Amino acid sequence: MQASEDIHCQVCDSHDCPPLIAQGGWRYRRCADCGLVFLSPMLNDDELAALYANPDSGGTRAYFRKEASKLRRARGRVRYLAKAMAGGTHGRLFLDVGCSGGFMTQAAMTVGFTAWGIDPDGNAVAHAKEHYPGATYQVGGLTEFAAEFMTRTEDRFDAVYCSEVLEHVANANAFIDAIAAVMAVHGELYLTTPDIGHWRRPKNLPDWDVFTPPHHCLFFSIGNLTQLLARHGLEIYHRYWAFKPGLKVMARKVRVKT
Repeated sequence: MQASEDIHCQVCDSHDCPPLIAQGGWRYRRCADCGLVFLSPMLNDDELAALYANPDSGGTRAYFRKEASKLRRARGRVRYLAKAMAGGTHGRLFLDVGCSGGFMTQAAMTVGFTAWGIDPDGNAVAHAKEHYPGATYQVGGLTEFAAEFMTRTEDRFDAVYCSEVLEHVANANAFIDAIAAVMAVHGELYLTTPDIGHWRRPKNLPDWDVFTPPHHCLFFSIGNLTQLLARHGLEIYHRYWAFKPGLKVMARKVRVKT
């Protein structure tokens, strides 16, 4: 059974969120104030866990078949994070949130980071441990990881990578709050997520290849993503150009949330 419907925007707290579209029994609303599009009713934690229990549900095996290209892209992206590290990367802590098969952690280690990876998919983490040893991997969710990590050490991550994960979470504030909590002040975040405000996004949402209810719970534009991150002390300072309808941003932790 789905969770009871809570009609409010997670970004700006507006209750002016009229229905936008329904497909396959799943409904989405759009915030009239900030434009966030969200699944409504939202999935609860148990429903999300069940949804991704099948390793093929999120395309994990297909993802591994593109391993060489994923590694090339990871090496390119980690260079952006490395360039942002004043004082270099040696010994600096790197976290990949949603590490999948370990491609980004491998790239991070090659430029000197001490890498960690977390993913709820045990099969993906097993692949990472087998093929890309040297990083610290953990199976589980981010909020639980953050709570445990902060109780056992005062260390914080200098760089965090989070690609195509935010759109899958039910509670964006809890998720971003956990990222901010484990980041060092002035730490760097590289984040990507689909861009519902992109000029090339199909006008008819079902024609968009990432509109796959209920796997994607939240759809952001640059404005509401900026607003969400700012609530948790993170400031977007660079947006990368994207031909495909996606957001690719670099953000910095500028303050500790009070």
